[in-house]
Amino acid sequence: MCLILFALDAHPRYRLVLAANRDEFYARPTAPAAFWDDAPHVLAGRDLTANGTWCGVTGDGRIAAVTNYRDPGTHRVGARSRGELAAGFLAGNATPARWLEHLQRDGHDYNGFNLIFGDGNGLHYHSNRGATASPLAPGIHGLSNHLLDTPWPKVARGRDALARLLATADDPAVDDLFAILADRTPAPDHLLPDTGVSLDWERLLSPLFITSPTYGTRSSTVILMDRNGRCTFVERSYNGATDHPRTVEYRFGGES
Repeated sequence: MCLILFALDAHPRYRLVLAANRDEFYARPTAPAAFWDDAPHVLAGRDLTANGTWCGVTGDGRIAAVTNYRDPGTHRVGARSRGELAAGFLAGNATPARWLEHLQRDGHDYNGFNLIFGDGNGLHYHSNRGATASPLAPGIHGLSNHLLDTPWPKVARGRDALARLLATADDPAVDDLFAILADRTPAPDHLLPDTGVSLDWERLLSPLFITSPTYGTRSSTVILMDRNGRCTFVERSYNGATDHPRTVEYRFGGES
């Protein structure tokens, strides 16, 4: 997952509006979002190489999403998969406070990561690169492959687009959120971050939606959680070709 845009308690109808892109090599095996056989309360896509996930929810309102922290100079071969962090919170029963303790204690076992996680009582953020927000403040946030709300061009562009949509839409349409995620506008060179990869890679990675022959946006996810506990979860998955994505949609929860 390389981009997470979310509005927390920033819309009258929804306590959470989240739109996220997961970027990965096309060759990495992936299962689209579904309820898991080994954890039936978890709804998420699955990385079939390491068995983790990048973004998911549960039937009782838990949510987790992870991004890598891009710093190739510190990458360790053999570190634990960062997808475990989201999957473990979703599949387990640890409170957010307990999970934060786990992250702070064992986060050194992983390469750089950012994790957004929480439940109906709030969201939390932790990075093993020296940042924590527990709980997260209400507002419109953006997270890519640096710390939360770092103003990379794609993060700023996505946050601005989400803010405009929520300011004008009483009930933001799922398609409008996917349209934000589909933005392929590259950033100008003078605004590109310097994360330790080549200039060509910085350019390739700069749009919200990434395409290349071997690497790009593999899935886009929209999650809406309203103030009555109802959840809408929609995922569009791609594998290089973007004209015919596979779409899955789930709606569940809420007061009767």
